[in-house]
Amino acid sequence: MWALLDSCGFGDEPADMPLGDYQLSDFTDGPWTRPVYRRGSGPAVIVMHEIPGLHPLVVRFADRLVESGMTVFMPSLFGTPGKQLSTGYMLGQMFLNVCIRREFSTWKGGKSSPIVDWLRALARFAHADCGGPGVGAVGMCFTGGFALAMMTEPSVVAPVLSQPSLPFRDPGGLDASEAEISCAKLRMEAEGLTLLGLRFKGDKFVPAERFARLRKEFGERFEDVSLEPEDARQVPGMAPHSVLTIHLAESGPSKEAEVRTIGFFRERLGIHAATSKGMISPDR
Repeated sequence: MWALLDSCGFGDEPADMPLGDYQLSDFTDGPWTRPVYRRGSGPAVIVMHEIPGLHPLVVRFADRLVESGMTVFMPSLFGTPGKQLSTGYMLGQMFLNVCIRREFSTWKGGKSSPIVDWLRALARFAHADCGGPGVGAVGMCFTGGFALAMMTEPSVVAPVLSQPSLPFRDPGGLDASEAEISCAKLRMEAEGLTLLGLRFKGDKFVPAERFARLRKEFGERFEDVSLEPEDARQVPGMAPHSVLTIHLAESGPSKEAEVRTIGFFRERLGIHAATSKGMISPDR
């Protein structure tokens, strides 16, 4: 999947440039302390990066949220913040996170990763600090399903699952417990909430069975954005996977998926006036 990535043009910026405008602080809850990068104003959105880490294209997406009137909180859960993408970097982080680190549950469904407790605490802090009707949360790939399990925290009102890739051994599984799924269902009905999911069709890391399970569990409360592989920005040697980052095209259905994601947050977090060029107001 990641062959030839080193030659795809992602390694041009210095490692410290993408996060230069962000405020850095550590956040501690329970046994974990993680660095968190913050920028912006308005209601909060927790941006959870994909493998291999908080790379520049994740930061680019976060910048667009900031431009649209939100405060971004980006925890660094693994990898080196700001480091450029490369094949070796990706494979190394995949091995570490799957085989060594215990804060992630990777193989079987029916439970959330232990680090989700820390993410819930971060959401509580962000909501208390930024105000608004609640907090948005978006996970990508390895963290893709975390936003669903985070919904046991009442402040999380706008969950987005972008290419949710866990659990690896259960195509129709979700990385959330039955109690967490039930809580999310109850909240969605009681509070009028919805869940947004993004993927490319044919992505082996995000089986069709997983989105079918989400549709079964949440019905009309689940908004399914499944893109055709040809909608992706084409990267030699890498199948379409990362909807909001690596494989985001600057026009067409892929770009529309990014605009929809930003619009979803704006709707749920009560941001009604367009604040940047090209943004679509939810009032339209």
